[in-house]
Amino acid sequence: MKWTTPADLKAQVIKLWDRGLLLGSLSGGEAIFPLRLKFKSPDSRELSERFSEVREWIAQLKAAKQYRIEWRRVNHRDLGANTIPSAIWLDTLEDALALIGKRRAAEQFSSLVELTSKSQPELVPWLAKRPLRALELAEEWPQLLAIVAWLHKHPRPAMYLRQIDLPGVHTKLIEGRRGILTELLDLVLAEEVIDPTSTGGGGFCRRYGFLDKPSRVRFRLLDPDMRLLPMGFDQDIAVTQTSFSLLELPVSKVFITENEINFLAFPNVPDAMVIFGAGYGFDNLAAAPWLKQKAIYYWGDIDTHGFAILNQFRGFFPGTTSFLMDRQTLLDHRPLWGVETQPETGPLARLSEEESVLYDQLRHNHWGNRIRLEQERIGFDFLVNALRTL
Repeated sequence: MKWTTPADLKAQVIKLWDRGLLLGSLSGGEAIFPLRLKFKSPDSRELSERFSEVREWIAQLKAAKQYRIEWRRVNHRDLGANTIPSAIWLDTLEDALALIGKRRAAEQFSSLVELTSKSQPELVPWLAKRPLRALELAEEWPQLLAIVAWLHKHPRPAMYLRQIDLPGVHTKLIEGRRGILTELLDLVLAEEVIDPTSTGGGGFCRRYGFLDKPSRVRFRLLDPDMRLLPMGFDQDIAVTQTSFSLLELPVSKVFITENEINFLAFPNVPDAMVIFGAGYGFDNLAAAPWLKQKAIYYWGDIDTHGFAILNQFRGFFPGTTSFLMDRQTLLDHRPLWGVETQPETGPLARLSEEESVLYDQLRHNHWGNRIRLEQERIGFDFLVNALRTL
């Protein structure tokens, strides 16, 4: 193993910086000084055989002033008594910062700690835990603290983010820092003003009691004799989730399709409507209890994710029937097969026996590697004929 050089010592301290240990000590984190660094020195044989190299190595170590060298006396039968470095110590944080050139960054972090201690002392432990992230946010940190203080004073404000009136704070700042704000707010706000069921960036507003952009449901009435809009208007309608839950449309059949062109081109069907789906998100439909009284047909891609979405949809609407998601439809469109990039592989408990067989054949590559049939590739006449059989 080579002898430890000044560059090796610096690399060790940089690792401590990258782990946040140096800055953490400025905000109540673990005290690590004085710190003994890992060190490899020459043995007796090397001292004898490579004496000139050892002298040069010692000179390099002594040239750096930021650390303390611990020496040991070596009595050699040929060279006599000599002292060589046996350990390297960093006695203070200032020494460590000087060695890696991070004094200015540490001063900036100290300012953040001081500001936080005065305005939101509950967040000082967060600074100790994530000091490097705090440095990245240094320019925005005063605004983030102001947002935390404002929401602490106005819990669950029942207003849009746009309506927060704070100097230097705008909606894009809040939206862009939702992840960090969630960490900070959860440390400061009382548990009773936080909705723990709302998580992730999309749940930020609901979590802290802001008004959120309302979910919308887009649908078309397929019966020419049934209209919500006046004659001559396209019955392609989008309403809020709340409005949709109260409609109770007088249809007996409801089709769900995930493709917009299929939604727009869906042919007329007596006493029916079609809803433009939303992948794995069905909360907006689950809020409409009247849908459970209808015959629901789900039309998705014939691939593993199509069946996974169907499986999830049945968690909200157990009586749902799959539509054009069968083995014969797949085989009849063999020339139009595509490739599924990241197939679903887990078990799906809500599929019918026939659907489960097809799902297993797809995920186990029965007809080829990761094949899929996208719903928009199914011929329009094929769709019309399938509707006639319902």
